[in-house]
Amino acid sequence: KGQYISPFHDIPIYADKVRYPCHLNMIATKDPLNPIKQDVKKGKLRYVANLFPYKGYIWNYGAIPQTWEDPGHSDKHTGCCGDNDPIDVCEIGSKVCARGEIIRVKVLGILAMIDEGETDWKVIAINVDDPDASNYNVKWFSLEKCQQGCVPLRALEEDPFFSHCKLEFLVTDFAVDIIKSTHDYWKALVTKKTDGKGISCMNTTVSESPFKCDPDAAKAIVDALPPPCESACTIPTDGKIYIPIMLYLWFLCLAYFTWHYVHQVHPCYI
Repeated sequence: KGQYISPFHDIPIYADKVRYPCHLNMIATKDPLNPIKQDVKKGKLRYVANLFPYKGYIWNYGAIPQTWEDPGHSDKHTGCCGDNDPIDVCEIGSKVCARGEIIRVKVLGILAMIDEGETDWKVIAINVDDPDASNYNVKWFSLEKCQQGCVPLRALEEDPFFSHCKLEFLVTDFAVDIIKSTHDYWKALVTKKTDGKGISCMNTTVSESPFKCDPDAAKAIVDALPPPCESACTIPTDGKIYIPIMLYLWFLCLAYFTWHYVHQVHPCYI
């Protein structure tokens, strides 16, 4: 409708009475109206390590609006408090979604990560419009160990990547129960019944929320922000393709070692 909203608070978790949460990208929870922006941790920009041959996330990664993992609540399944964010989603459908795109998803299961002593649930889901959505109905298991020091508790059906982990199969309704509980924590947050720990609860649609503002106030907040920086996205206009010097040197090294392997190590390949 051309109005400013909060992606965190103003997008209904259940759209059109279909019980599939919406999915979108990273949300700045502490900024007014919670814009979608580059994630920062400990003062540094956060990037995703590449998993060869893929780059960045190998799925659509986002969050379910109107959910909140309460840092003041100790989860009975993990023994740790929430991470103060909306619940995360890994959408595994075939479509690559645009940044900020909102879709309806079918919940498949859930993975709990213990990240620096905080519970960080990861919902595994698929776009309801994906051709294979009706074919995905999976079982879940608990895990004890994972890469990068995390401790996952619930995850997707058995995979060689997790072959060293202890398994325990659970029903898929567990994931939906977790989502519902984080929605209840969000209700308490947005109605000021609990401490938000720095979360901005400004919204334009939640009628029972004391943080609701009118459209003019929302527009004033957005208008007061500095304009986006265009210089970082400038495309050269002289028709030339520029390659960073380190990337160029990497290609030279790769070419040399390939030549050396073919001509010296295995000359029979020539």
